Amino acid sequence: MTVAVSLAGLVASLCLPPGAAAAAPVPSAADTRWRECATPSIDRLQQWLASGEGTTVPATGSLLVPLRHSYAARVTFVNTEWHVIVVWLANQFEAEADLTRSAGFWMTYSATDDVYLQLRSASHWSGGAQWLTRVPSTHGRLVTRFFSFRPSAWTWLAELGQPAHTFASALAEARGFVFVGKTPNVLEFRGLRIDGYRPPCL
Repeated sequence: MTVAVSLAGLVASLCLPPGAAAAAPVPSAADTRWRECATPSIDRLQQWLASGEGTTVPATGSLLVPLRHSYAARVTFVNTEWHVIVVWLANQFEAEADLTRSAGFWMTYSATDDVYLQLRSASHWSGGAQWLTRVPSTHGRLVTRFFSFRPSAWTWLAELGQPAHTFASALAEARGFVFVGKTPNVLEFRGLRIDGYRPPCL
């Protein structure tokens, strides 16, 4: 048992940026606190949405598709233009989450090109001038990576504008994760667990 656990930790650590492995525990699929919602969800996140901004497949609506015993969120970015997809962290637009005590989040995903993840807050939801972190291409392979909430891991793009609010304030009133990308991309998400935060099912 000890050997199996050690090997699992080693495999997970190979997918991490340097120093990230100790930032938060690897989530366990057997953890009953993460039991899925009665309606389609990924780690209790029920709203994975194509916003209609940029040419995507699907163009609008839910990205969730059934797997054998779970769901995945799948979307294709078409053309060289900005594309936007949204995940509501508390499963409804009007709600928010305080992530100030969270170390970061684990994400299981595949991507054929780099994409950015913006942390959008309740008071600064709209516009491209947001705090973001790069989600690197996996060349189509499914991987699990940890993304830290350390301020140094987050930045902004000159093309989209400098945020008028602090990263700390965005963590305090987090409304959604917004994935944005300007290149063609095939994306799939199988897991997204935020350290210390359990989304409420609706």
